[in-house]
Amino acid sequence: MSGEILFLAHRVPFPPDRGDKIRSHYLLRHLATLAPVHVGCFADDARDLGQLDGLDAVAASRMVVLRDKALPVAGLEALARGLPVSLTAFRSNRLAQWVARTLAERPIGAVVVFSGQMGQFVPADYRGRLVVDLCDVDSAKFEAYAADAPRWRRWIEGREGRLLAQEEARLARRADATSLISEPEAALLRGRLADPGEARIAVIGNGIDTQAFDPARVVPHRDLAGAAAPQLVFTGQMDYPPNIAAVQRTVAAILPLIRQRHSGATFHIVGRAPSAAVRQLAGDGVVVWGEVLDVRPFLAGADLVLAPLMLARGVQNKVLEAMAMARPVVLTSGAATGISAQEGTDFAVADSDAALAEAANALLSDAAKAGAMGRSARAFVITRHGWDAMLAPMAGLLGMESADDAR
Repeated sequence: MSGEILFLAHRVPFPPDRGDKIRSHYLLRHLATLAPVHVGCFADDARDLGQLDGLDAVAASRMVVLRDKALPVAGLEALARGLPVSLTAFRSNRLAQWVARTLAERPIGAVVVFSGQMGQFVPADYRGRLVVDLCDVDSAKFEAYAADAPRWRRWIEGREGRLLAQEEARLARRADATSLISEPEAALLRGRLADPGEARIAVIGNGIDTQAFDPARVVPHRDLAGAAAPQLVFTGQMDYPPNIAAVQRTVAAILPLIRQRHSGATFHIVGRAPSAAVRQLAGDGVVVWGEVLDVRPFLAGADLVLAPLMLARGVQNKVLEAMAMARPVVLTSGAATGISAQEGTDFAVADSDAALAEAANALLSDAAKAGAMGRSARAFVITRHGWDAMLAPMAGLLGMESADDAR
């Protein structure tokens, strides 16, 4: 590839404060070291629109469209067009026109699509290099939702999963390369293609800014630091169904078992947009913080980080962040997917409520073991999950040998 890059993302990739924005943020910064990058993306709200100075510092040009289509409207449009709601919610003539104009006016050598919703903006007649970062297989997530949904939602979730699978297959066939966040996700996509041989599928894992997530640089939150009883933390976007299910499970089944041995243990739920179901969990031994300026002080003050996710797609940033902060982490096998750390040394893996509580209690009762696990976790993340190492394959997917060759 020679020339410039067009980068399409479903959210403004600033600030890097949630899973999808973290990945798109560092991917954009990496692409900008390879060639000038033109960015087309959506803003969810005024907060996103306030991040444009940061975007302008990286992008050669940009188009940001406020996504204001109500979900019911997107749903009706999806039914009328036979499309998944995930695509119609992100339809924009304004962005499509900007993409066409940028391709016509700039020497674009490659288009990089971040998240499957954005593949619809690549014109049918585009013949340049195309790389699609699906991150994970979204269609499988909706299929899982359908399996557990009440009868009235089962058809809706199943339809979304089926149509998204068709779009993922279309993009994989068209793209020069399709990247996913872990080998299990890559294998899942391959297994869903009629002819896996017609798609080039690669793995680009998630990274961590290990200088930002460095316990030596962070002051623990005053409400957690020095507490007499154990402080347990969960971080994440708290209107996201798998996160909601994880904290509900913790409060209902895991925390009571922990408190049998550590009666004053407190569970802190830290993350933006807590749903009504999450807010209702606040009470004895449970604190719901909602959105905070910085999750790192909460991680720094935690005696233990829990990630009891029952449905987990891709690599969990929340787990890598906690490990980078040298915290002992107790997690399910699903939440550990794509993280090739050593169980029992770098983190503790269990799946049943009783086993998760027992693993947590064992670490809370042995400060030396918990400390050693935290130190080993940080060393693992520094070695294996720095962003530079994770994104190094991107130049090859774009047809470049190295950043130097692209200049």
